[in-house]
Amino acid sequence: MNGNSNAKDFLSIRDFSPSDIQYLLTLGRQVKAHPTAYGGALRRQTLAMIFEKPSLRTRVTFDVGIQQLGGFSLYLSPAEINLGKRESVYDVAKNLERMVQGIMIRTFSHEIVEQMAEYASIPVINGLTDYSHPCQAMADYLTIWEAKSHLEKLKVVFVGDGNNVARSLAFAGAQLGAHVWLATPPGYELDAASVRWARERGAETGGTCTVTNDPDEAASGADVIYTDIWASMGQESEAEKRKHIFLPYQVDATLFRRAKPDAIFLHCLPAHRGDEVTNDVIDSPRSLVFQQAENRLHAQKAIMLELMKGEFVKLPGLVELQELVHI
Repeated sequence: MNGNSNAKDFLSIRDFSPSDIQYLLTLGRQVKAHPTAYGGALRRQTLAMIFEKPSLRTRVTFDVGIQQLGGFSLYLSPAEINLGKRESVYDVAKNLERMVQGIMIRTFSHEIVEQMAEYASIPVINGLTDYSHPCQAMADYLTIWEAKSHLEKLKVVFVGDGNNVARSLAFAGAQLGAHVWLATPPGYELDAASVRWARERGAETGGTCTVTNDPDEAASGADVIYTDIWASMGQESEAEKRKHIFLPYQVDATLFRRAKPDAIFLHCLPAHRGDEVTNDVIDSPRSLVFQQAENRLHAQKAIMLELMKGEFVKLPGLVELQELVHI
């Protein structure tokens, strides 16, 4: 990638090289530090935003982000499209590619996003699927980088369900040389194929991926402790069952004290306070959840800049960006 990529879409962290992910994070830091420098980069370009799942942060950050880059957004709810029912994915893709310059889609099935990317000739960005949440992971590691000044060898611990957020966190950690631990109840671990990929990529970057059912072991000496709600959208019927199973995995002050004294707490939000995290942790000075939420804006602006850049937009390469942000 490095500012001169042929990559068309942003569907999963694992689709890119470690230097690609480093480049996007570095560009995100540069955009955050100097927003006006990129104010006209996507002038008159339009991003169609397809929402099959509701969202606060995804909606606001993509909407505001494309406008801050000089472009426009178009919000499309299930009422307008109803993918696969009212209109096929193919027909939606072929319509939109003639009308807009990019598509962000937040939906349930990852297959829908893959099909949209296959059929549309314009960039497609995964705003969330049941399989992955790559934009969230980019914001996560941007936040960790800001707090810790580096990413390699950090112990990044996810406590909770082996879900889409955990998967993207593991993928990104493997790309960046971090030591990712996933502490889940038995039967709720991240799938073996995802763990295998993270370990294989980590072998190239110095990163690792450790799976455990012991939250105390995982939290011990952690640089970052991260959690998410126990029942995601579409799992509401399991909420009460999961609450009982996941209670020992609550991030409370006792668990957080096992981490390093300068450890930070992250949560992709929304949070169910009193369930996966207690108030004394999420509201503590070590909690960076709102900085993390803000960084969705900057990380996604970097992604849109790279994918939707016009032929007259010249973005700096990785080495140039590293010099600009002094890393």
